[in-house]
Amino acid sequence: MTEEERRRPKAQRRPAGERTPVQQALGMLVRREHSRKELARKLASRGIDAGAAAAAVDRLAQDGWQDDSRFAEMLARSRAGNGYGPVRIRAELATHGLEQDAIRQVLGDLDGGWAETARDLVRRRYGPAAVDDPAVRRKAADFLLRRGFAAEHIRAAVSEDIEE
Repeated sequence: MTEEERRRPKAQRRPAGERTPVQQALGMLVRREHSRKELARKLASRGIDAGAAAAAVDRLAQDGWQDDSRFAEMLARSRAGNGYGPVRIRAELATHGLEQDAIRQVLGDLDGGWAETARDLVRRRYGPAAVDDPAVRRKAADFLLRRGFAAEHIRAAVSEDIEE
């Protein structure tokens, strides 16, 4: 307990088990990265006033605990590693309230190899049959489209020889 808290009358002190908005937000950030928008939303869902939630998020961002660019990089690398394409990753980053410049920067850092990633996914899922059978090629293209790959990456993945 700080000196200031000890000087307060008992009626004004926070109960022992009750955590401040900053403490709650920090607890969430210790588990994993969060965007500013996501952190504020989660605090609000726990009954914290929007102003107090925004102040807590601002304080944590100022102290370096919360960083939208670090969150965006973590999320983009995670999704790319799980086989998702740039279209899907861009859309997911936008839902977290990140600015378009930050999204472009993160995807620019990841750029390179989207067509190869799409080819690897098709190779693992469909094997060499994707090249010979038009129905399997169509299924593979639909799969890649759902995964968030751009048309040029899909074309490269299903039209080239997968055995290469």
